[in-house]
Amino acid sequence: MLYEFLLPLTQYESGFNIFRYISFRAAGAAITSLLVCFVVGPWILARLRGMQVHQVVRAGTPDTHAGKGKTPTMGGLIILAAVVTSTLLWMQLRSKYVWLALGVTVLMGAIGFLDDYLKLKQKREGKENRGLVERYKLAGQVTIGLALGFYLWQHPINNLPGASTTLPFYKYVLMNFTVAWLYVPFVTFVMTGFSNAVNLTDGLDGLAAGLMAIAMLTMAMFAYVMGRFDASEYLGLIYLRGAGELTVFCSAVFGAAVGFLWYNAHPAEVFMGDTGSLALGGSLGAVAILLKSEFLLVIVGGVFVAETFSVVIQRSAFKWRKRRFGLEFAQKNRVFLRAPIHHHFELKGWPETQVVVRFWIIGILCAFVALSTLKIR
Repeated sequence: MLYEFLLPLTQYESGFNIFRYISFRAAGAAITSLLVCFVVGPWILARLRGMQVHQVVRAGTPDTHAGKGKTPTMGGLIILAAVVTSTLLWMQLRSKYVWLALGVTVLMGAIGFLDDYLKLKQKREGKENRGLVERYKLAGQVTIGLALGFYLWQHPINNLPGASTTLPFYKYVLMNFTVAWLYVPFVTFVMTGFSNAVNLTDGLDGLAAGLMAIAMLTMAMFAYVMGRFDASEYLGLIYLRGAGELTVFCSAVFGAAVGFLWYNAHPAEVFMGDTGSLALGGSLGAVAILLKSEFLLVIVGGVFVAETFSVVIQRSAFKWRKRRFGLEFAQKNRVFLRAPIHHHFELKGWPETQVVVRFWIIGILCAFVALSTLKIR
Protein backbone atom coordinates (compact mmCIF):
# COMPACT_ATOMS: atom_id res chain seq x y z
CA MET A 1 0.00 0.00 0.00
CA LEU A 2 2.83 2.38 0.86
CA TYR A 3 4.38 1.47 -2.49
CA GLU A 4 1.36 2.75 -4.41
CA PHE A 5 0.92 5.88 -2.31
CA LEU A 6 4.50 7.03 -1.83
CA LEU A 7 6.35 5.94 -4.99
CA PRO A 8 4.57 8.56 -7.19
CA LEU A 9 6.07 11.21 -4.89
CA THR A 10 9.52 10.51 -6.38
CA GLN A 11 8.80 13.27 -8.88
CA TYR A 12 9.02 15.67 -5.95
CA GLU A 13 11.54 13.91 -3.71
CA SER A 14 13.98 11.26 -5.00
CA GLY A 15 14.23 9.67 -1.56
CA PHE A 16 10.90 7.92 -2.09
CA ASN A 17 12.66 5.73 -4.68
CA ILE A 18 13.65 3.51 -1.78
CA PHE A 19 10.18 1.96 -1.91
CA ARG A 20 11.13 0.36 -5.23
CA TYR A 21 13.51 -1.96 -3.42
CA ILE A 22 12.07 -5.24 -2.22
CA SER A 23 14.83 -5.54 0.37
CA PHE A 24 13.74 -2.27 2.02
CA ARG A 25 10.05 -3.19 2.02
CA ALA A 26 10.83 -6.69 3.34
CA ALA A 27 12.72 -5.20 6.26
CA GLY A 28 9.85 -2.80 6.84
CA ALA A 29 7.38 -5.70 6.81
CA ALA A 30 9.36 -7.66 9.40
CA ILE A 31 9.67 -4.64 11.72
CA THR A 32 6.00 -3.74 11.30
CA SER A 33 4.92 -7.31 12.17
CA LEU A 34 7.02 -7.18 15.32
CA LEU A 35 5.53 -3.85 16.36
CA VAL A 36 1.97 -5.00 15.64
CA CYS A 37 2.57 -8.03 17.89
CA PHE A 38 3.78 -5.74 20.66
CA VAL A 39 0.82 -3.38 20.23
CA VAL A 40 -2.10 -5.78 19.79
CA GLY A 41 -0.61 -8.69 21.75
CA PRO A 42 -1.39 -7.41 25.27
CA TRP A 43 -4.92 -6.41 24.23
CA ILE A 44 -5.71 -9.78 22.62
CA LEU A 45 -4.08 -11.61 25.54
CA ALA A 46 -6.21 -9.68 28.04
CA ARG A 47 -9.38 -10.49 26.09
CA LEU A 48 -8.52 -14.19 25.90
CA ARG A 49 -7.87 -14.29 29.64
CA GLY A 50 -11.10 -12.45 30.34
CA MET A 51 -13.06 -14.89 28.18
CA GLN A 52 -11.19 -17.82 29.82
CA VAL A 53 -10.12 -19.15 26.43
CA HIS A 54 -7.85 -21.80 27.92
CA GLN A 55 -5.73 -24.41 26.22
CA VAL A 56 -7.22 -27.87 25.81
CA VAL A 57 -4.39 -30.25 26.74
CA ARG A 58 -4.11 -32.95 24.08
CA ALA A 59 -4.61 -36.55 25.11
CA GLY A 60 -1.34 -38.45 25.32
CA THR A 61 0.85 -35.47 26.27
CA PRO A 62 3.28 -35.89 29.21
CA ASP A 63 1.93 -35.27 32.72
CA THR A 64 4.13 -32.16 33.02
CA HIS A 65 1.76 -30.42 30.59
CA ALA A 66 -1.24 -30.70 32.90
CA GLY A 67 -0.72 -27.17 34.23
CA LYS A 68 -0.93 -25.72 30.73
CA GLY A 69 -4.68 -26.21 30.75
CA LYS A 70 -4.98 -22.75 32.33
CA THR A 71 -2.92 -20.98 29.65
CA PRO A 72 -4.92 -18.96 27.09
CA THR A 73 -5.01 -20.26 23.53
CA MET A 74 -6.07 -18.80 20.14
CA GLY A 75 -3.00 -16.54 20.28
CA GLY A 76 -2.74 -17.13 16.55
CA LEU A 77 -4.99 -14.08 16.28
CA ILE A 78 -1.90 -12.02 17.18
CA ILE A 79 0.02 -13.66 14.33
CA LEU A 80 -2.78 -13.14 11.81
CA ALA A 81 -3.22 -9.48 12.79
CA ALA A 82 0.51 -8.87 12.37
CA VAL A 83 0.85 -10.73 9.05
CA VAL A 84 -2.22 -9.17 7.40
CA THR A 85 -1.47 -5.61 8.56
CA SER A 86 2.21 -5.71 7.68
CA THR A 87 1.76 -7.42 4.32
CA LEU A 88 -0.95 -5.05 3.12
CA LEU A 89 1.14 -2.08 4.22
CA TRP A 90 4.36 -3.03 2.40
CA MET A 91 3.33 -5.19 -0.59
CA GLN A 92 2.69 -4.18 -4.17
CA LEU A 93 -1.08 -4.42 -4.32
CA ARG A 94 -1.05 -5.91 -7.81
CA SER A 95 1.09 -8.90 -6.82
CA LYS A 96 -0.83 -12.14 -7.40
CA TYR A 97 1.88 -14.04 -5.52
CA VAL A 98 1.26 -12.18 -2.29
CA TRP A 99 -2.52 -12.15 -2.57
CA LEU A 100 -2.58 -15.92 -3.03
CA ALA A 101 -0.21 -16.55 -0.11
CA LEU A 102 -2.11 -14.13 2.12
CA GLY A 103 -5.47 -15.62 1.13
CA VAL A 104 -4.34 -19.17 1.96
CA THR A 105 -2.97 -17.99 5.32
CA VAL A 106 -6.22 -16.26 6.32
CA LEU A 107 -8.42 -19.17 5.18
CA MET A 108 -6.30 -21.73 7.03
CA GLY A 109 -6.40 -19.48 10.08
CA ALA A 110 -10.19 -19.33 9.81
CA ILE A 111 -10.41 -23.15 9.89
CA GLY A 112 -8.13 -23.19 12.93
CA PHE A 113 -10.17 -20.47 14.63
CA LEU A 114 -13.37 -22.47 14.14
CA ASP A 115 -11.68 -25.54 15.62
CA ASP A 116 -10.42 -23.58 18.66
CA TYR A 117 -13.81 -21.91 19.15
CA LEU A 118 -15.69 -25.23 19.10
CA LYS A 119 -13.24 -26.73 21.62
CA LEU A 120 -13.89 -23.77 23.93
CA LYS A 121 -17.65 -24.06 23.50
CA GLN A 122 -17.64 -27.81 24.11
CA LYS A 123 -15.49 -27.35 27.21
CA ARG A 124 -17.92 -24.81 28.66
CA GLU A 125 -20.84 -27.13 27.96
CA GLY A 126 -19.08 -30.01 29.69
CA LYS A 127 -18.78 -32.02 26.48
CA GLU A 128 -15.78 -33.86 25.05
CA ASN A 129 -13.26 -31.34 23.67
CA ARG A 130 -13.10 -32.60 20.11
CA GLY A 131 -13.30 -29.24 18.38
CA LEU A 132 -14.11 -29.29 14.69
CA VAL A 133 -14.75 -32.85 13.52
CA GLU A 134 -11.47 -34.11 12.06
CA ARG A 135 -12.91 -34.97 8.65
CA TYR A 136 -14.49 -31.53 8.36
CA LYS A 137 -11.23 -29.81 9.24
CA LEU A 138 -9.38 -31.96 6.72
CA ALA A 139 -12.07 -31.23 4.13
CA GLY A 140 -11.49 -27.49 4.60
CA GLN A 141 -7.73 -27.86 4.20
CA VAL A 142 -8.15 -30.07 1.12
CA THR A 143 -10.59 -27.59 -0.43
CA ILE A 144 -8.08 -24.75 -0.05
CA GLY A 145 -5.34 -26.92 -1.57
CA LEU A 146 -7.52 -27.98 -4.48
CA ALA A 147 -8.53 -24.38 -5.18
CA LEU A 148 -4.92 -23.15 -5.17
CA GLY A 149 -3.69 -26.06 -7.28
CA PHE A 150 -6.47 -25.69 -9.84
CA TYR A 151 -5.94 -21.93 -10.12
CA LEU A 152 -2.17 -22.24 -10.63
CA TRP A 153 -2.69 -25.02 -13.16
CA GLN A 154 -5.25 -23.13 -15.23
CA HIS A 155 -3.88 -19.60 -14.67
CA PRO A 156 -0.06 -19.68 -14.33
CA ILE A 157 1.17 -16.53 -12.59
CA ASN A 158 4.72 -16.64 -13.96
CA ASN A 159 6.69 -17.61 -17.05
CA LEU A 160 6.57 -21.35 -16.28
CA PRO A 161 3.88 -23.94 -17.08
CA GLY A 162 1.26 -24.16 -14.35
CA ALA A 163 1.63 -27.91 -13.78
CA SER A 164 5.35 -27.94 -13.03
CA THR A 165 7.87 -27.82 -10.21
CA THR A 166 11.63 -27.63 -9.71
CA LEU A 167 14.12 -29.91 -7.98
CA PRO A 168 16.80 -28.80 -5.49
CA PHE A 169 20.48 -29.53 -6.30
CA TYR A 170 19.73 -29.43 -10.07
CA LYS A 171 20.46 -26.47 -12.33
CA TYR A 172 17.58 -25.22 -14.50
CA VAL A 173 15.65 -28.49 -14.11
CA LEU A 174 11.90 -28.04 -14.54
CA MET A 175 9.76 -31.08 -13.82
CA ASN A 176 6.54 -30.96 -15.84
CA PHE A 177 3.65 -33.19 -14.83
CA THR A 178 2.99 -35.61 -17.69
CA VAL A 179 -0.63 -35.83 -16.59
CA ALA A 180 -1.26 -32.15 -15.91
CA TRP A 181 -4.24 -32.55 -13.61
CA LEU A 182 -2.11 -34.55 -11.14
CA TYR A 183 -0.54 -31.22 -10.20
CA VAL A 184 -3.74 -30.31 -8.34
CA PRO A 185 -3.66 -33.25 -5.87
CA PHE A 186 0.11 -32.73 -5.54
CA VAL A 187 -0.43 -29.14 -4.40
CA THR A 188 -3.26 -30.28 -2.13
CA PHE A 189 -0.99 -32.87 -0.50
CA VAL A 190 1.75 -30.30 0.15
CA MET A 191 -0.69 -27.75 1.51
CA THR A 192 -2.57 -30.15 3.76
CA GLY A 193 0.59 -31.93 4.86
CA PHE A 194 2.46 -28.86 6.00
CA SER A 195 -0.48 -27.15 7.66
CA ASN A 196 -0.94 -30.31 9.75
CA ALA A 197 2.81 -30.71 10.27
CA VAL A 198 3.09 -27.30 11.95
CA ASN A 199 -0.03 -28.13 13.96
CA LEU A 200 1.60 -31.34 15.25
CA THR A 201 4.83 -29.51 16.07
CA ASP A 202 3.01 -26.92 18.16
CA GLY A 203 3.30 -28.86 21.41
CA LEU A 204 6.03 -27.05 23.37
CA ASP A 205 6.47 -23.41 24.36
CA GLY A 206 8.00 -21.54 21.43
CA LEU A 207 8.80 -24.62 19.34
CA ALA A 208 6.56 -24.06 16.30
CA ALA A 209 6.95 -20.26 16.32
CA GLY A 210 10.76 -20.45 16.39
CA LEU A 211 10.95 -23.07 13.66
CA MET A 212 8.54 -21.07 11.49
CA ALA A 213 10.69 -17.96 11.87
CA ILE A 214 13.74 -19.94 10.69
CA ALA A 215 11.88 -21.54 7.78
CA MET A 216 10.23 -18.33 6.59
CA LEU A 217 13.47 -16.36 6.70
CA THR A 218 15.02 -19.07 4.52
CA MET A 219 12.12 -19.00 2.06
CA ALA A 220 12.39 -15.20 1.94
CA MET A 221 15.97 -15.56 0.67
CA PHE A 222 14.86 -17.99 -2.03
CA ALA A 223 11.97 -15.74 -3.05
CA TYR A 224 14.34 -12.80 -3.39
CA VAL A 225 16.92 -14.52 -5.59
CA MET A 226 14.33 -16.37 -7.70
CA GLY A 227 12.58 -13.09 -8.38
CA ARG A 228 15.75 -11.41 -9.68
CA PHE A 229 16.90 -12.33 -13.17
CA ASP A 230 20.58 -11.58 -12.48
CA ALA A 231 20.73 -13.49 -9.18
CA SER A 232 18.77 -16.50 -10.43
CA GLU A 233 20.96 -16.73 -13.56
CA TYR A 234 24.15 -16.58 -11.50
CA LEU A 235 22.95 -19.26 -9.04
CA GLY A 236 21.46 -21.55 -11.67
CA LEU A 237 17.89 -21.08 -10.48
CA ILE A 238 14.86 -20.83 -12.70
CA TYR A 239 13.73 -17.20 -12.82
CA LEU A 240 10.19 -16.53 -11.65
CA ARG A 241 9.01 -13.12 -12.78
CA GLY A 242 7.34 -11.26 -9.92
CA ALA A 243 8.17 -13.86 -7.27
CA GLY A 244 10.48 -11.47 -5.45
CA GLU A 245 7.43 -9.78 -3.96
CA LEU A 246 6.91 -12.89 -1.82
CA THR A 247 9.98 -11.75 0.13
CA VAL A 248 7.76 -9.09 1.70
CA PHE A 249 5.17 -11.67 2.74
CA CYS A 250 7.78 -14.09 4.10
CA SER A 251 9.37 -11.28 6.10
CA ALA A 252 5.99 -10.33 7.53
CA VAL A 253 5.41 -13.92 8.68
CA PHE A 254 8.96 -14.04 10.06
CA GLY A 255 8.37 -10.87 12.08
CA ALA A 256 5.02 -12.16 13.34
CA ALA A 257 6.53 -15.48 14.46
CA VAL A 258 9.35 -13.72 16.30
CA GLY A 259 6.93 -11.22 17.82
CA PHE A 260 4.67 -14.03 19.00
CA LEU A 261 7.66 -15.65 20.70
CA TRP A 262 7.64 -12.66 23.09
CA TYR A 263 4.49 -14.14 24.61
CA ASN A 264 5.00 -17.81 23.72
CA ALA A 265 8.54 -18.36 25.06
CA HIS A 266 8.75 -20.63 28.11
CA PRO A 267 6.80 -20.29 30.31
CA ALA A 268 4.21 -19.39 27.67
CA GLU A 269 1.65 -16.67 28.40
CA VAL A 270 -0.43 -17.79 25.43
CA PHE A 271 -0.53 -20.59 22.87
CA MET A 272 -1.17 -20.03 19.17
CA GLY A 273 -3.77 -22.82 18.97
CA ASP A 274 -4.95 -24.18 15.64
CA THR A 275 -5.71 -20.58 14.66
CA GLY A 276 -1.99 -19.90 14.45
CA SER A 277 -0.53 -23.30 13.60
CA LEU A 278 -2.79 -23.96 10.60
CA ALA A 279 -2.29 -20.40 9.34
CA LEU A 280 1.50 -20.63 9.64
CA GLY A 281 1.63 -24.09 8.07
CA GLY A 282 -0.59 -22.92 5.24
CA SER A 283 1.60 -19.86 4.64
CA LEU A 284 4.76 -21.97 4.45
CA GLY A 285 3.17 -24.47 2.08
CA ALA A 286 1.74 -21.72 -0.10
CA VAL A 287 5.10 -19.95 -0.46
CA ALA A 288 6.84 -23.18 -1.48
CA ILE A 289 4.11 -23.95 -4.02
CA LEU A 290 4.18 -20.47 -5.50
CA LEU A 291 7.98 -20.64 -5.80
CA LYS A 292 7.76 -24.07 -7.49
CA SER A 293 9.93 -25.34 -4.61
CA GLU A 294 7.78 -28.02 -3.01
CA PHE A 295 10.66 -30.51 -2.74
CA LEU A 296 12.93 -27.85 -1.25
CA LEU A 297 10.34 -27.43 1.49
CA VAL A 298 11.11 -30.95 2.72
CA ILE A 299 14.63 -29.69 3.55
CA VAL A 300 13.68 -26.25 4.87
CA GLY A 301 10.95 -27.72 7.06
CA GLY A 302 12.90 -30.84 7.99
CA VAL A 303 11.85 -30.72 11.65
CA PHE A 304 8.18 -30.41 10.70
CA VAL A 305 8.57 -33.43 8.42
CA ALA A 306 10.28 -35.44 11.17
CA GLU A 307 7.52 -34.56 13.65
CA THR A 308 4.86 -35.73 11.21
CA PHE A 309 6.64 -38.97 10.34
CA SER A 310 7.10 -39.77 14.03
CA VAL A 311 3.31 -39.73 14.43
CA VAL A 312 2.77 -41.79 11.28
CA ILE A 313 5.38 -44.37 12.34
CA GLN A 314 4.03 -44.55 15.90
CA ARG A 315 0.43 -45.09 14.83
CA SER A 316 1.25 -47.50 12.01
CA ALA A 317 3.53 -49.63 14.18
CA PHE A 318 0.98 -49.68 17.01
CA LYS A 319 -1.85 -50.82 14.73
CA TRP A 320 0.30 -53.52 13.12
CA ARG A 321 1.56 -54.88 16.47
CA LYS A 322 -1.92 -54.75 17.96
CA ARG A 323 -3.33 -56.74 15.05
CA ARG A 324 -0.49 -59.26 15.09
CA PHE A 325 0.43 -59.62 18.77
CA GLY A 326 -2.43 -58.07 20.71
CA LEU A 327 -3.15 -54.82 22.51
CA GLU A 328 -0.95 -55.43 25.55
CA PHE A 329 2.14 -56.14 23.43
CA ALA A 330 1.50 -53.09 21.24
CA GLN A 331 1.19 -50.81 24.28
CA LYS A 332 4.44 -52.07 25.82
CA ASN A 333 6.47 -51.98 22.59
CA ARG A 334 5.99 -48.56 21.06
CA VAL A 335 8.55 -47.10 18.65
CA PHE A 336 8.68 -43.80 20.58
CA LEU A 337 7.87 -43.18 24.23
CA ARG A 338 5.35 -40.62 22.99
CA ALA A 339 4.60 -38.97 19.64
CA PRO A 340 5.12 -36.39 18.18
CA ILE A 341 8.82 -36.93 18.72
CA HIS A 342 9.37 -33.81 20.88
CA HIS A 343 7.37 -35.56 23.62
CA HIS A 344 9.64 -38.61 23.25
CA PHE A 345 12.64 -36.53 24.27
CA GLU A 346 10.71 -34.95 27.13
CA LEU A 347 10.03 -38.41 28.53
CA LYS A 348 13.72 -39.27 28.02
CA GLY A 349 14.45 -36.58 30.60
CA TRP A 350 15.19 -33.50 28.50
CA PRO A 351 13.73 -30.29 29.97
CA GLU A 352 11.18 -28.59 27.72
CA THR A 353 13.45 -25.62 27.01
CA GLN A 354 16.28 -27.98 26.04
CA VAL A 355 14.08 -29.82 23.55
CA VAL A 356 12.93 -26.53 22.01
CA VAL A 357 16.39 -25.00 21.63
CA ARG A 358 17.88 -28.20 20.23
CA PHE A 359 15.06 -28.50 17.71
CA TRP A 360 15.67 -24.86 16.74
CA ILE A 361 19.32 -25.74 16.16
CA ILE A 362 18.28 -28.63 13.91
CA GLY A 363 15.94 -26.20 12.11
CA ILE A 364 18.85 -23.82 11.52
CA LEU A 365 20.92 -26.75 10.20
CA CYS A 366 18.09 -27.62 7.79
CA ALA A 367 18.05 -23.98 6.65
CA PHE A 368 21.79 -24.06 5.92
CA VAL A 369 21.43 -27.31 3.97
CA ALA A 370 18.62 -25.72 1.94
CA LEU A 371 20.71 -22.62 1.27
CA SER A 372 23.63 -24.80 0.18
CA THR A 373 21.47 -25.97 -2.73
CA LEU A 374 21.96 -22.50 -4.21
CA LYS A 375 25.58 -23.40 -5.02
CA ILE A 376 25.54 -27.22 -5.11
CA ARG A 377 24.01 -27.54 -8.55
